[in-house]
Amino acid sequence: MNTPFRTGLDRLLTDPDLVRALAGRRVALLAHPASVTAHLTHALDALAALPGVKLSAAFGPQHGLRGDKQDNMVESPDYADPVHGIPVFSLYGKVRRPTATMMDSFDVLLVDMQDLGCRIYTFITTLRYVLEEAARYGKAVWVLDRPNPVGRPVEGLLLRADWESFVGAGPLPMRHGLTLGELARWFIATLKLDVDCRIVAMTGWAPDGAPGYGWPLTERTWVNPSPNAPNLSMARAYAGTVMLEGATLSEGRGTTRPLELFGAPGLDARALLAEMRALAPQWLTGCRLRECGFEPTFHKYAGQLCTGVQIHVDVGHYEHAAFRPWRLMALAFKALRRLEPGYPLWRDFPYEYERDRLAIDLINGGPLLREWVDDPTATPDDLDALAGIDEAAWRETRKPYLLYL
Repeated sequence: MNTPFRTGLDRLLTDPDLVRALAGRRVALLAHPASVTAHLTHALDALAALPGVKLSAAFGPQHGLRGDKQDNMVESPDYADPVHGIPVFSLYGKVRRPTATMMDSFDVLLVDMQDLGCRIYTFITTLRYVLEEAARYGKAVWVLDRPNPVGRPVEGLLLRADWESFVGAGPLPMRHGLTLGELARWFIATLKLDVDCRIVAMTGWAPDGAPGYGWPLTERTWVNPSPNAPNLSMARAYAGTVMLEGATLSEGRGTTRPLELFGAPGLDARALLAEMRALAPQWLTGCRLRECGFEPTFHKYAGQLCTGVQIHVDVGHYEHAAFRPWRLMALAFKALRRLEPGYPLWRDFPYEYERDRLAIDLINGGPLLREWVDDPTATPDDLDALAGIDEAAWRETRKPYLLYL
């Protein structure tokens, strides 16, 4: 008989022993819009209704506790929750690391955030920061675990030394294949943190099971963890399409399919796809690519007709083990560079509070991807060799931290 799927939050709410362990302690919650129960009650409201649990504060990561902020580097303020009368502290505003005053507001911090399984997603960095500050101030952290919606596949280069940033919390590949609870275990071990951390694990999670391959399709509805994460297809493509944040091509923000498509005004999508297929057809497996047009209502090229490509990773054609979004997007950059060597591909702008390093390099945890794209002599085999070494190493590194086998 299969074990029913339950998140860490749902387990906490129904386990008297877990609830008793919080009795008499000031409890804070770090959460976002997708921090909901199986019945879609937000974690803050569900915890506030628990007898014997004293909610003393809440924290919001990037985009806010309720998901109100649309874009990167749009900060959220601190405020008082109008329903529960507790302070809500922003960890993406004046600070990104909790202050001493914030840490003094609780005894136990519950962390309940839906991740996307990608190093760039800043909730990972926020998790690291709160673990470090909890160790410093002697506070307890409970991670209420949730699925990695893209499962266990590993892909991409490891973040290089001296390249840590708010979008690079440590030497992870782009697709790390861990849950937030497993990442917490890895952070604690690698950073040698002396912290009271408890992982409230899921039950019934099958990271390799069809058709969700990480996301429990028949058991949980999708709630956006951030404004431009509207569905599972976006999550599957994100480890590749997030690199578009560092490029001049549109990633589809301002459309109904953000981070599932890419393009620009005047781009020859047909020629681009032909060049991609000629260069490395093996990097295009597991999905279907479709020429398309789109007109963003905001963000890059707002109000302009773009031509480009949509990545389709649903229904019967999707092959979970074969799909490699990081390589696919790298190949698109390479093909465009070959077709138009002078194309102004890389954006130079402040990105996640960094002003001295290119966004594409911050996203990739070093310059290797960009250098490969820009080197006319570099081949797909060259990038495969670099990434393959890192991917194999990470699969070994992560083994001790896996909770769901």
